[in-house]
Amino acid sequence: MTTIREEMWKFKGILFNFAVSDLKIRYKNSVLGIIWSLVEPLLMLGVLFFVFSTMFKFEIENFPIYLLLGIICYNFFKNGTTFALNSLTNRSSLMTQIYFPRAIPGLSSGVTAAIMLLLELVVLGIFMVALEYTPPITILVLPLILALEFLLVLGMALPLSVLNVKFKDTEFIWMVVVHAGFFLTPIFYQFDMLPDYVQSVLQFSPVVQVVTMAHHVVLYGILPSVNSVLYAVGSTSIIVIIGYLIFRRYQVRIVEEI
Repeated sequence: MTTIREEMWKFKGILFNFAVSDLKIRYKNSVLGIIWSLVEPLLMLGVLFFVFSTMFKFEIENFPIYLLLGIICYNFFKNGTTFALNSLTNRSSLMTQIYFPRAIPGLSSGVTAAIMLLLELVVLGIFMVALEYTPPITILVLPLILALEFLLVLGMALPLSVLNVKFKDTEFIWMVVVHAGFFLTPIFYQFDMLPDYVQSVLQFSPVVQVVTMAHHVVLYGILPSVNSVLYAVGSTSIIVIIGYLIFRRYQVRIVEEI
């Protein structure tokens, strides 16, 4: 692991250049450009707020903020991992011309998602001001929670980048996973609304833990419990280790595979 950290630091300029260029390419030729990264969560908020406040009538305190925060947290995970799927194939011609660590395209996808996250958090702040909502002091813990999610995104991005080169079905399978994950994550409902047997399974999901902890510190002034932190850190660490091992196994012949 020390070697990969040293390589990332050595090639940090390329990493951030990739991240910024990916962001520019994503919104190239669009009228609104990068503003879409702000509009997208708001559009999703509008649709879900209409459905769950008029049809299902969920009684959740500060529901608009609850919903937007959940969307933003899940978008971070979704964007970082889905961007990584084609990160290597999109750089295939460049990889044959110059050398850079094969981890950089996948990791830059996480950085791109992090940049989008920061923009979306600005929207969240404006939303809170507009609704005259004053968050509790525990909101200061939110950056730590999002840092843990960033580590999770990077841990997933590395294996997804190489697996999608080796196995073309990876992209289609992962898209099903992220769409299913949206409904299995407490974004528009509260975790304790689920049956006990479902909670006992989903509590091991780091994404579920991140979103739940974010809701608690931003809306309810509740610090994460020891169990929540242990579940989130433990499951994230396992995913990062397994992801790195998968990446290390398949990265060797990646140029030939592309």
